[in-house]
Amino acid sequence: MYYQIFRKFYEGAARKMCLDCADFIDKGSKILDLGCGSGIVGSKFQEFFEARITGIDIQDRRIRKIPFQIFDGFHIPFPDNSFDIVLISYVLHHAKKPEILVREAKRVSGEKIIIYEDLPEGFLSKLRCRLHQVSYNIFQKGSFWNFKTKKEWEELFKKLGLKIVSEKKVFTTRFDLLDPVYRIIFFLEGA
Repeated sequence: MYYQIFRKFYEGAARKMCLDCADFIDKGSKILDLGCGSGIVGSKFQEFFEARITGIDIQDRRIRKIPFQIFDGFHIPFPDNSFDIVLISYVLHHAKKPEILVREAKRVSGEKIIIYEDLPEGFLSKLRCRLHQVSYNIFQKGSFWNFKTKKEWEELFKKLGLKIVSEKKVFTTRFDLLDPVYRIIFFLEGA
């Protein structure tokens, strides 16, 4: 229900995400969409990059049919180096142990990971992250929340042997000026 209500927003954001990643993803790449949710982002990446997409999540909430597998939220059910890239879009703040997921993403990727996250940096962004938590819990019936600052993410990546190749503040739609959350994209590779 949640994804049906906000489908148009997610489609617009997914198109913008493809453009954000154009310099980092090769056509025909094999991509794991970790925490794929609705499947909207994965389906846009599949189309835009002519990619082979696989989505995984802790439950099936897809409204777009992409190849999919349920997983336990900790251990990615694929062998080492199964994918060229792992895409993690606005998922890690829902993870009980984001460090485990990032380590697993590194294991199954060719050590190339793209992470989009909301950062609780500044009063308005902290407030927006809290509002996101409340609204998501209403629609999705509970979730874990683990928002980290940019510095905390950087420390985690370093600990896991990942290098930030590039990072930038993200603008997903023309309405971002009305939404005070600080969004960032990290492009990571094995150090």
